[in-house]
Amino acid sequence: MRKRTVPIQVFLSEKESENLKRVATKSGYSISAYIRSLLDGYIPQPIPPPDYYSMMNELRAVGNNMNQIAQKAHVLNVIDVKRYDEAYATLKVALVDIVNEVKLPRKIDRKLE
Repeated sequence: MRKRTVPIQVFLSEKESENLKRVATKSGYSISAYIRSLLDGYIPQPIPPPDYYSMMNELRAVGNNMNQIAQKAHVLNVIDVKRYDEAYATLKVALVDIVNEVKLPRKIDRKLE
């Protein structure tokens, strides 16, 4: 059964309609989902370019290689473990920050409420 049962009719100009379709398509959302996201206080981000995914995969591979090196280094005690761990933690934070900045919807600043 459908959860959303209240239809709402909105009249838009051709220009407004095309703009709504364009921004919804750019974000990968349907028009209804795009509007609901706005009502929830979030502006959907455009779908990242294809290069984004290949770059993120490369960064994750670097992180995995660093983790493997760290495991071996801990066993052999051959590097500055603290410094290495800090660099690895910085990489992990950077990956999360990139994903948050590029993919997650932005919160709308609602000053009128």
